[in-house]
Amino acid sequence: MPKAGDLKRGMIIDIDGTPHVVKTIESKSPSSRGASTLYKIRYNNLKTSQKRDESYKSDDMLKEADCQRIKVQFSYIDGDSYVFMDSEDFSQHILSKEDIADQAGFITDGMEEITAMLMDDVILGIELPASVSLEIIETAPKIKGASATNRTKTAQLTTGIEIQVPEYLETGEIIKINTSTGKFMSRE
Repeated sequence: MPKAGDLKRGMIIDIDGTPHVVKTIESKSPSSRGASTLYKIRYNNLKTSQKRDESYKSDDMLKEADCQRIKVQFSYIDGDSYVFMDSEDFSQHILSKEDIADQAGFITDGMEEITAMLMDDVILGIELPASVSLEIIETAPKIKGASATNRTKTAQLTTGIEIQVPEYLETGEIIKINTSTGKFMSRE
């Protein structure tokens, strides 16, 4: 049973007997001493796709949904559906683009480090690895001496997403991105 402070995007929590996936997490630290951090969590109901907002203290206990976790590999996109293949029995699982909207920009051809959550043999969602490496395909030219400053510029990656990167990076470089925050971590 995870605490509210341990929640991560993509986790599946059981609320009133229904699985909900964590979409966003906002933490607010109160200014008074002794007060605990508050977490505002936005969930998506995995059966009805409705949004639900809840607030918790950092040590509130939550119930993780009882689902099976399997390793899958991304196979291909079929229209608006993403097809994943079970690494053990090679069965296929399909998720719509809406189900993985925030994660789609980090999925590359043949990606293997993906965990799928199944309930009653129906795929509910996926968990991506903590970081992925992607190539910059378009960005402003490199600026000399930019490593001494903390300024950023927009870069488009091979999957089509755009993120902020340091000014010293150029087109063609491979970078590591945090999949939970969507932020630049380091050069490869």
